[in-house]
Amino acid sequence: MYLSITEAAAALRAGETTASALVDGCIDLADRYDGDVGVFLTRYTESAKEAAAHADEKFAKGIDEGPLQGIPLGIKDIITTAEGETTAQSLVLDRSWGQGDAPVVARLRAAGGVIMGKLTTMEYAIGMPDETKPFPYPHNPWSLDHYAGGSSSGTGSGVASGMVLGGLGTDTGGSIRWPSAVCGISGIKATFGRVPKSGCVPLGYSYDNIGPMARTVEDCALMLGVLAGHDASDPCSSTEPVADYLSGLTGSLDGVRIGLDTLERFCDDESWDPSLTALIADFVATLEAAGAVVVPVELPYYRELTSATFQGFSCEAYAYHRPDLQSRWDDFSAGARMAVAAGALIPAGDYVQMQRVRRAGQRLVAELFTDVDLLLTPTTSRPAPRVEQTDLGPIMPTLHTPYWNAVGNPALAVPAGFNAEGLPMSMQIVGPPFGEAEVLAAGYAYQQRTDFHRQLPPIVAAHLEGATTA
Repeated sequence: MYLSITEAAAALRAGETTASALVDGCIDLADRYDGDVGVFLTRYTESAKEAAAHADEKFAKGIDEGPLQGIPLGIKDIITTAEGETTAQSLVLDRSWGQGDAPVVARLRAAGGVIMGKLTTMEYAIGMPDETKPFPYPHNPWSLDHYAGGSSSGTGSGVASGMVLGGLGTDTGGSIRWPSAVCGISGIKATFGRVPKSGCVPLGYSYDNIGPMARTVEDCALMLGVLAGHDASDPCSSTEPVADYLSGLTGSLDGVRIGLDTLERFCDDESWDPSLTALIADFVATLEAAGAVVVPVELPYYRELTSATFQGFSCEAYAYHRPDLQSRWDDFSAGARMAVAAGALIPAGDYVQMQRVRRAGQRLVAELFTDVDLLLTPTTSRPAPRVEQTDLGPIMPTLHTPYWNAVGNPALAVPAGFNAEGLPMSMQIVGPPFGEAEVLAAGYAYQQRTDFHRQLPPIVAAHLEGATTA
């Protein structure tokens, strides 16, 4: 059984499956394949089984706690949970950091979610895998020779491989959207402040976001409806009212005007997959078939705002991690310590100028939204790199996610097909501030007319075929 969250929720309420069966299925997949894929840092097997049994008891009594009752979920291991310590996949972080459930975890649990465990990341959500450290290497279930993307690596590969039905990622420069893109799933970075981020180990205070990753846009809408909303523990948390995201998923885009920027002018042959041009054209045609009008646009200050994200959060991360860098340099992974320590080389005046560029970018992007309702770009212009090629330098020009961390707009990664090697590709739908409902509606309309989000990675397909023939 390989169900989306919404399919599993319907099956639970129809009596066609049980929470225990869903959890056991996820545990079986993790038992068989997690050693190869590298999804979990810590598994909460016993407590998950107990939570599933409680969910089944409540269903039997006619008690419905919420839309996620009995649904197996995973948590990126920079977000605290009551079951155990948070590591941030680091030898440095004090294991007593954070206690109990972060607000987002508490909200998932209150909606009935079953927490399966803590999922792999990059150290402090930055850098690349470091095989010299005692943590799992995140492989891509579409091809184990390829990387799962970062830094919400385990959530991306865990959802794609069926070890969890959905999960939490974080996004400071694209860390929800990149692994979603390369693992063939959906993931949304909401408007900055839309989802409270207290209880999450910080990377860049003014760039960090927590958000849902799942197989479908509909699943993301369901999860975001649970996660979104003000929490006083986060000083950046917005009091803007939360929309009913599910009710807006009609499948129609009649009257919606979408601006397309392919961003190809910023790519060379090494950073642009040859298949992407045709995939973009097909994506646009599908949106137009749903009723949208798509027009060309150019994003303002693209290079400047992308740089303002990468360099800006490096400054903010250095401010947080400086004492540990001074005393425990060798305990950091190579990628994390270099990315964070780079903040020491950026003058305060340059950091202030980055914030001025961000404000100017916000104003110019807002002007774009006076002519269009949504914006569309590739999420990445290359699929997952091979595991031996995970050097962030060549990868950075292929990522078209950091721009939106600089300006704070909601951005959704949607599976858009496959390249010539059969690796997932993705497009990014962006809305105005707090326009998550419109963004999700567009992604849902696209998925109503395509089935890329329903394709199975080879290890899952082989597993299901074996289970059917057994």
